[in-house]
Amino acid sequence: MKMFEIATRMKYRFTYKGQLSVEDLWDLSLEALDTIFKNLNKEIKASAEESLLNTKTKATEEIENKIEIIKYIVVTKQAEAKARLDAKAKREKLAKLYELKERAENKTLENMSVAEIENMIKQEEAGM
Repeated sequence: MKMFEIATRMKYRFTYKGQLSVEDLWDLSLEALDTIFKNLNKEIKASAEESLLNTKTKATEEIENKIEIIKYIVVTKQAEAKARLDAKAKREKLAKLYELKERAENKTLENMSVAEIENMIKQEEAGM
């Protein structure tokens, strides 16, 4: 089963200023998610005991699943934030390029002779 299906079927709850469902995790900041992650890591270390059989308890499995969910959400949120920053940078660069293009066009017009400008005016008026 996929981790989110397991989480919803098992009704996982995460402790952070009360009990949160998986859906609530998406609304948290990265810092809050990191706090939950650290607490889960403490739980897993506290529940870990050496065994020759290497069997997992349901509680350990649940904690591991919760850790994976937190990791997934953090990675996803970081990727989304990076995509927003990249898109913003691209928009800003494009706006600057349009501004430079307009300045270059204006400079070209400013460097024209009076005769060339009069000729362009006549052409524009004739096209009306």
